[in-house]
Amino acid sequence: MKLSIIGTGYVGLVTGTCFAEMGHNVTCIDIDAAKVERMKKGECPIFEPGLEPLMKSNYEEKRLSFSNDYETVRTADAIFLAVGTPSSDDGQADLKYVFAACDSIAPFLKEGSVVVVKSTVPVGTGNKVREHLKTKTTKKFYVVNNPEFLKEGSAVEDFMKPERIIIGCREDEAGAIIEELYEPFNRQAKRTIRMSNISAEMTKYAANCFLATKISFMNEVAQLCDIVGADVEEVRHGISTDSRIGSQFLYPGPGYGGSCFPKDVKALVFTAREHGTRFKIVEAVEEVNKEQKKYLVSKVKKHFKNDLKGKIFVLWGTAFKANTDDIRETPAIDTALALHEAGARVRIHDPAAADHFEQYMNKLGIPVDQFENKYDALNGADGLLVMTEWKQYRAPDFEEIKSRLKEAVIFDGRNLYSTKKVLEQGFKYYAIGKAI
Repeated sequence: MKLSIIGTGYVGLVTGTCFAEMGHNVTCIDIDAAKVERMKKGECPIFEPGLEPLMKSNYEEKRLSFSNDYETVRTADAIFLAVGTPSSDDGQADLKYVFAACDSIAPFLKEGSVVVVKSTVPVGTGNKVREHLKTKTTKKFYVVNNPEFLKEGSAVEDFMKPERIIIGCREDEAGAIIEELYEPFNRQAKRTIRMSNISAEMTKYAANCFLATKISFMNEVAQLCDIVGADVEEVRHGISTDSRIGSQFLYPGPGYGGSCFPKDVKALVFTAREHGTRFKIVEAVEEVNKEQKKYLVSKVKKHFKNDLKGKIFVLWGTAFKANTDDIRETPAIDTALALHEAGARVRIHDPAAADHFEQYMNKLGIPVDQFENKYDALNGADGLLVMTEWKQYRAPDFEEIKSRLKEAVIFDGRNLYSTKKVLEQGFKYYAIGKAI
């Protein structure tokens, strides 16, 4: 099929590249001309393992192209809207980019085009897109909701080996076209699930909010473990063996972040209130997460008897999770802010996200010192805070850490280290919910 992808952010570029890899003719469209030129040169604008070589090979084989005009929409069988839907202050998802994309594609739509909403959008947006496009074109078209379920850091694999493919549509013709598009992914088992547009939108929000709930639940369990003396690692193992619960998203940490969970939790809370009700569980999830982002610093303050003035702390990791350069809503921001407000100096190391983080903090007027070597960052520092679960932080040289720090103290926000081993090395060790 011929496809046009509107937006070359995280979702759009992964979607376009992977469809090209499956043999489709794909044009990724973006209004940022400089970005388009970079991609034509083989430069991937986002950090995502495995994406850049796939993008280059498909571009060279002419299955994937990049443009800043909409001419290819004229011949496209399906047009994917993969633009941003940021949160406004009240939590409502801002749809201005979605409708701007609709305005841009409308003059080029052919008869029978399928407009696919790939962006995460509030319940009812598919119907709004349909009504909006009716005012812009007289051509017959279809609107399908096809939410993405990609994890940053493993997005290519998630797209190529999906657990399910949600197709929300009103007309069978449209559903059949998108099912045909995804047919190569159904070879071993049928993964496509058809439903209404509204149900597809709700499925995306419900899935993300449930996962966010698991994270916040475990973070509260971890805090209670700290109080009563239980070990959250033992508790996690004990409950994860229950098939009704499972093992995923049960790792306590410094709070969730990224482009999806915070935004989607806020949006579902807003949607509930908009319809005259409250989603109390999800409201609590958001509140717990706000508090969790302050939890590790509370341990730092307690250790130093609330006197952090003039002290230096090192953050290992600034991305919200490993294998990405995404710092949106990352707990490292709240941690750095809290340390700065307490009078401390912050140093950072991250394999991919350090530049983004430094630029963001500078915009806030907060200086941070970036280091290329994780150990050099520790020289003369008062403590190490582990914020992201990068592989290069999982098995460090503890003797090296100890020799560089002013005081041998580690605040492990990801519970990466063996309590026994760290204590034997002579460290003061703080983690999230571990019995120490």
